[in-house]
Amino acid sequence: MQPSRPLSRPLSRLYQPRNPLFWLMLTLNGLSPLLAWVVHNRPLNAWATLLLTGFAVGNAIFGTFLLWRLLRDEPAAARQEPGARDDTLAN
Repeated sequence: MQPSRPLSRPLSRLYQPRNPLFWLMLTLNGLSPLLAWVVHNRPLNAWATLLLTGFAVGNAIFGTFLLWRLLRDEPAAARQEPGARDDTLAN
């Protein structure tokens, strides 16, 4: 039996402003409550309510998946070799 990895991960792994998945995760997780607010506070017919609820749930699930990927993967800065130069800021 292999030793299990700790369940807790540092939340600093989530903050990766150079990673597009970070911004997509923020957008999706911000859009879900907005869609839920519209469904709850605006008079909509049944089809519009179902459609917006489906989008809100889908956004929450996909945003949670992206959050899990950010926690699981190494940040881009950690993947570089210690002696490697970052030319993205030099240009």
